[in-house]
Amino acid sequence: MLTRRHILGSALAVPAILRCGIGTAQAATTLKISHQFPGGTIDNGDFRDRLVRTFAAVIAKQSGGDLVAEVYPDSSLIKADAQFSAMRKGTLDLSLYPLPYAGNELPEANIGLMPGLVSTYDQGLRWKNLPIGKALSDILADKGIMLLTWVWQAGGVASRSRPLVVPEDAKGLTVRGGSREMNMMLQTAGANVLSMPSNEIYAAMKSGACDAGITSSTSLISFKLSEVAKHLTSGAGASYWFMLEPLMMSRAVFDKLPKAHQDILVSVGAEMEAFGKAGAQQDDVEVSRVYEKAGAKVSALDAATVGKWRDIARDTAWKDYVAKTPLTANLLKLAMDVPA
Repeated sequence: MLTRRHILGSALAVPAILRCGIGTAQAATTLKISHQFPGGTIDNGDFRDRLVRTFAAVIAKQSGGDLVAEVYPDSSLIKADAQFSAMRKGTLDLSLYPLPYAGNELPEANIGLMPGLVSTYDQGLRWKNLPIGKALSDILADKGIMLLTWVWQAGGVASRSRPLVVPEDAKGLTVRGGSREMNMMLQTAGANVLSMPSNEIYAAMKSGACDAGITSSTSLISFKLSEVAKHLTSGAGASYWFMLEPLMMSRAVFDKLPKAHQDILVSVGAEMEAFGKAGAQQDDVEVSRVYEKAGAKVSALDAATVGKWRDIARDTAWKDYVAKTPLTANLLKLAMDVPA
């Protein structure tokens, strides 16, 4: 279990790039971690940035300085949409990456944001040790991606003109949903849809091109959508929007590392899952405070409303996903077997 003392101690212990062996100077292995979210420090800011900074500090400490990671937030190293492909090619080492962003390249990845499929954090995190987790991990590994840390996030809606709570509210709105399957559900409810990374929602809403953005509670805060929204639909109590946003690594890079380094990366990645769950749940609560302070009206989703959205998704997005490939059909079947 990682405590605050362990995290701070690890941060202070991050070593220099050169390690002195017995009579030699050995260069440490330096890994680059990219993500699209605002940067901060190991103690402050977006929890996803803090997670990867903590991960970097702990692997450095556990490897005695032989394994070092540099963090590049704000898509400062590689643009958000290109990070998955870069990991597959081995030109990027790691990324904390919204899995469905890879849907155009790998249709199976859209299981990571299937509306109404996951309804609690515990349900999502159970995937890892059940057949759905093995099947998804195997598909990703076959495409050159190692899944190190399972991170799920619930989401809500920031909207400019009127609240988006029940399906009937969507009619006539232009909405960013976050995945092909979310868009199908929204279109069936009467919305127009936009496809973009979450770090582009602010500009689209500010310009009026987007009426509402659906994204994680953390992104609703970190990207300051409260500045351009008059309404928030909170997913703290219930949500049809749960995204798998894991810390992933290039398999080509991972496979070249010594076994001792691989073991450290895998074990520390697993330790970070509790950090991710706690950070996401804290932001589910905090987001309402942020929007209320900004003067927005806050509405809440409940189980009955989530059920209405799920009914639409089953008849549209789920059917479309199942029909894509035998692998997508199997993934959805396995995911539906996981109890809430």
